[in-house]
Amino acid sequence: MITSNKNTYELTLKACTKDSNVNSVVLKEAGVSTLVAEEKTIYLCVDAKADLEALKKLVEGFVANNKYDLNVDLNSFVEVFENKEEVFQVLTESFMFWSHQVFEMKKEVKKQKNYDLIFDAKFETIFKDSEIKMEFVNFARDLQDLPPNVGTSVEIAKRIEEKAKTVNGVKITIYDKKQIEDMKMGLLLGVNAGSYVDPRVVVLEYVGDPSAKRTALVGKGITFDSGGYNLKPANFLENMKFDMSGAAIVSSTVMALAKKGAKCNVVSVGLLTDNRIGGKATLTESVLTSMNGQTVEITNTDAEGRLVLADGITYAVRNEKAERVITVATLTGAIAVALGRWFTGTFASDNQFYSEFESAADSAQEPVWRQPMIADHLKAMQCSQVADLVNSEPGREAGSSTAAAFLNSFAEEKSYIHLDIAATADRNRRGRAPMTRTMFELLNK
Repeated sequence: MITSNKNTYELTLKACTKDSNVNSVVLKEAGVSTLVAEEKTIYLCVDAKADLEALKKLVEGFVANNKYDLNVDLNSFVEVFENKEEVFQVLTESFMFWSHQVFEMKKEVKKQKNYDLIFDAKFETIFKDSEIKMEFVNFARDLQDLPPNVGTSVEIAKRIEEKAKTVNGVKITIYDKKQIEDMKMGLLLGVNAGSYVDPRVVVLEYVGDPSAKRTALVGKGITFDSGGYNLKPANFLENMKFDMSGAAIVSSTVMALAKKGAKCNVVSVGLLTDNRIGGKATLTESVLTSMNGQTVEITNTDAEGRLVLADGITYAVRNEKAERVITVATLTGAIAVALGRWFTGTFASDNQFYSEFESAADSAQEPVWRQPMIADHLKAMQCSQVADLVNSEPGREAGSSTAAAFLNSFAEEKSYIHLDIAATADRNRRGRAPMTRTMFELLNK
């Protein structure tokens, strides 16, 4: 649990550097902590030249090994650095992230320690924004961590609904299978065809400024991805419960903005289903009709995320009148090859929209890297002899870019950004809810 400025606990964590004038027993080695019992203080040695990523890792390592409930003197950390507001934000959000009691189903659960963050009043606004952001980052992480037998489309929709009811200003609509059929979401239904669990489309709406451009956040919510008839090999089935991360992230972002009372106009669309094999599952070389009427030949049933997103984009543009669209998805293995775990791959049809987004990512301290999306990438997806598009380009070239171009073809000329979080959504079998903070910063006006 995180509190602020209460001085609740007996011990206090303070920062020091190799040049600090502190008790002689303190070990002045970066990353090393020393308890000075007579002062009721733990000193954590900080490298004054550390960047923000290093500070995140410092907090991660400390929290993982800490045995005490602590007051944390954030002022002592901030004064070490020139970029004080950025440092305050990264430390605050890191303590909130790493001290979160993560989802577990063990008989005995190890309880996280508590932290009371101590800081000057001038940082109060940053703290309050971070507190809201991290509440919903952590909510999304809890959804990500659900095992697939628990975190079905129906259960995840239910948990989002329960959370949304605690936030003023959020309108929630959950569409069931019959309603999805009535909307002619043929791509989502094609992915769901092999499942005994019905799909759900979860829509959250928040209007803090009716005159603002309506932005839609569309999230992939594949609660488990077997690959369908293009079945994944065993080692690639690991972590497929995280394939619903996009839906959790976009839903959480809207709730965070509503709780803040941001002056924006935003709607999220979460497309929830699993992707299974079975007697009714969609076959490779089947042709499905999307909500906007484009037909898609299924050249690979394991390229299912772009299918559900395509129908979600159409819903956002036509039913919700979105002027700008962002998709968030664990979409391609290719992005991990290109960027590794260090960056979220981004694609944009609109340079101005991307510039706004990139500034928001900088403010959120979430690394992103823009990737190409050109006309030839779409042409590669128009190679079917029987349909308008294929869902997977038959070669091995630019897999992330061709997927983004496929999605952009459903955006109907609206400003569009795609976020491929396949390499950043989770780490060490735990969800990380990337891009929640960035989209909050983008829309928190």
